[in-house]
Amino acid sequence: MQATELESTELKAAELQYTRQVKKDLPRNFIAHLMHGMFGQTGFRLVMAPTFIPAYILMLSGGSTLTVGLALSLQALGMTLTPLFGATLIEYRKKVLPIGFLIGGGMRVCILAIALSGFFLEGSFVLYSILFFLLMLGLFQGMQGVLFNVLMAKVIPVAKRGRLTGLRNFFAGITSAGVAYIGGKYLIGDVPTAMGYSWTFLLAFVLTSIGLLMLLGVKEPEPPIVKPKIGLKRRLKEIPRLLQEDPAFVKYVVARSLATMGRMAMPFYVLYAGQTIGLTGQTLAIVTIAFTLSGTISNLIWGAIADKHGFRITFLLSIFLWVVSTLLLMLVDGLIVTTIVFIGIGAAVQGFQNSSQNLTLEFGDRENLPIRIAIANTTSEIAGTVGPLLGGILVTLLGYSSVFVTSIVFLMIGGIVVCYYVPEPRKATYN
Repeated sequence: MQATELESTELKAAELQYTRQVKKDLPRNFIAHLMHGMFGQTGFRLVMAPTFIPAYILMLSGGSTLTVGLALSLQALGMTLTPLFGATLIEYRKKVLPIGFLIGGGMRVCILAIALSGFFLEGSFVLYSILFFLLMLGLFQGMQGVLFNVLMAKVIPVAKRGRLTGLRNFFAGITSAGVAYIGGKYLIGDVPTAMGYSWTFLLAFVLTSIGLLMLLGVKEPEPPIVKPKIGLKRRLKEIPRLLQEDPAFVKYVVARSLATMGRMAMPFYVLYAGQTIGLTGQTLAIVTIAFTLSGTISNLIWGAIADKHGFRITFLLSIFLWVVSTLLLMLVDGLIVTTIVFIGIGAAVQGFQNSSQNLTLEFGDRENLPIRIAIANTTSEIAGTVGPLLGGILVTLLGYSSVFVTSIVFLMIGGIVVCYYVPEPRKATYN
């Protein structure tokens, strides 16, 4: 047998052993990821939901919608700057979980700092501190988005990912709703203060920290082949070739970025509704519960559809639901209708996020997965950076309707590109 044939045989044997190891450890890793997501997302949803942070920034800034847009843009800017660095940080490592604890720990420190700002700072320094730590949170999120998706792709087979994300978000949504109620009604109250918001975010820090500890139960396999360790500059030079070899992935990235521009309206939904229903702790709790519970229940549906038909169809359905919900918010008002709107938006956003993340995992080979995730996340977060700031400018100059209409246009264009130009990746020769 020639050397190349021997190497090929050994590689096939190693790949078979790797697959067996993944299947053997699947129950353990599935539960660990489920618990990590349940506690971690419960905490992060208090920070990431389009309710508490926008309302807090609006209060601290004296009613400036432009500052609200700036805050969300700074966070997205951080998420834009670091995915490629995160990819080069882990792509040559056979185990990425140790780095995951460092990056995940950094995210949680930022949430703790946001909470402590309200306790120990006064006046405009609270606002400046929160803007800074939202930027820092984004920097860690950019790396985390690559790292934890790579980890999930390693230990959870593609046919099980929809089920995992559905169950994980279901349980996280249940607990998030309860925590949002406590935070809104008892910690923030009828007369919101920086202290009340700080207690809410401190609770978020505790929950996300528990979630990170759940990853101690993950047993991570070592793949037979990893990319060689190279610098970021050299890796960037390889990106054009990688994109040329996978035109379907390029079209998907463009579509995802266009649709992500629709996220510009997110921080302004609750501010627009607040003109008629008020922004007390109780109303924030109600719409946050609606947002999280709808994501909770819908994730079971999104996951089931994705496992059977693929994440492409859930991507398209979530965009359709997002557009309909935004239109409804523009046409009617009142607490009941606003709650219904946040139910639709919560379900749509969860479907869009899960579909976007998982679709990225289904293109190309395993060795280039970190850099593909980084490319997709970087381009979408460029849109996420521009979107909220543009939204703040539109609201300031032209009113809320302008940002909602612009958001709808971008969502529809992104959906059209996927519908007509991006094939279902599971039917390609990738996995």
